[in-house]
Amino acid sequence: MKHDIKYMSADEAVRLIKSGDHVYIQGSTSIPETLVAAMTRRGDELRGVVLYSGFSVSDREAPYCKPQYKDSFLVDTCFVSNNVRKWINEGYGATTPRFLGEVPALFRDGTWPVDVVLLNCSRPNEEGYVSFGVSADLATSATECARTIIAQINPHVPFSYGDPVIHISEIDAAVEVDDPLVEVPTAIPGEKETAIGNAIAEIIPDGATLQIGVGGIPNAVIRALENHKHLGLHTEAMTDGVLPLIEKGIIDNSMKKVMPGKSVACLALGSRRLYDLMDYNKEMIFKDVAWTNDPFIIGSNPKVMSINSCLEIDLTGQICADSIGQRLFSGVGGQHDFVYGSSRSEGGLSFLAMTSSTKGISKIKPVLTPGAGVVTTRFQTNYVVTEHGAVNLRGKSLPERARLLISIADPAFREELDRAAAERFGYSYLRLR
Repeated sequence: MKHDIKYMSADEAVRLIKSGDHVYIQGSTSIPETLVAAMTRRGDELRGVVLYSGFSVSDREAPYCKPQYKDSFLVDTCFVSNNVRKWINEGYGATTPRFLGEVPALFRDGTWPVDVVLLNCSRPNEEGYVSFGVSADLATSATECARTIIAQINPHVPFSYGDPVIHISEIDAAVEVDDPLVEVPTAIPGEKETAIGNAIAEIIPDGATLQIGVGGIPNAVIRALENHKHLGLHTEAMTDGVLPLIEKGIIDNSMKKVMPGKSVACLALGSRRLYDLMDYNKEMIFKDVAWTNDPFIIGSNPKVMSINSCLEIDLTGQICADSIGQRLFSGVGGQHDFVYGSSRSEGGLSFLAMTSSTKGISKIKPVLTPGAGVVTTRFQTNYVVTEHGAVNLRGKSLPERARLLISIADPAFREELDRAAAERFGYSYLRLR
């Protein structure tokens, strides 16, 4: 069945963007680069265009992040991704702190107005619907609220089921492109990451519902789960790492209470193999991040296991995961949402993992590096894991936490951490020795 689509060139399509507009740019590995490039070419004539973005992965720096466009495009992101990180840390762009699951509310209540949304969509199906399911996260709510929808129609975008499906009649301008999605190589765990993965996997029970982050440590956990049974997946990011568990039937989603039988995520980042598996796959559902990251929905599943990485931790259990001192590195993402959600789950646990040191610097510190942001508070921290083991801080006093954290620190730093703990907590710590 043929459906009418308002096809035009990218340069024609972005004429719909006006000075002062607020524009949301789709993210994950599906940035609509052709439209972004065309919009940037209008930089000399546009002024004060606010650009919203979330978690994104690009193989290039955003073209609008150049000094000549500093008054044309005003970057405001809720996640400091690789394509805008340098721009923001140079002081040109800005980031708005917000739990990722709460960002859609900013669109829906008008705090962040959305005039235009730029999407990267699949070809239409027989009924005339297209999908932007590689990145349903913020794109769903932004598209819902936008006055104008401009879309790339791209054969490389899989048709994913769930929230990110719209009819072509809703699209104001469409551009045919042939732009492969960014592929994110699977991080290969090293010796330390493997030790961390094994330590976490030993604690995870059969029938657990997994939320797994991105990188070497999460992939090490996945590799160590190959003898588990009846696992479920309700996560933020779908990655290549989970594919072996899905293909072997280890992830069968049979024990979940929320969308049983379905693997659920709000975005995907991986290889072409993952994108091809997603295409018209009704066992993979992509949802608005306000839904996937809702702690009450997360907590409705049994045995939720939240597994995320962090950058550093202090002796009281405060977790920094988004900055290196004052330098912004990433964003909160869904860490907080899933840490809280797992605490509401019957039998749920959360794991925050990192190697104990890097480049001769301990990641377990007496106090966080000045300027570091607290992503997970010490009131929420559950398991902390390094290559030296896993410790459970739940129900532990501050002196007890310090003792446990020192036990999994790099041995080269344990003595100085012990002195710092004794000075900070006094006899209440000394009597634990």
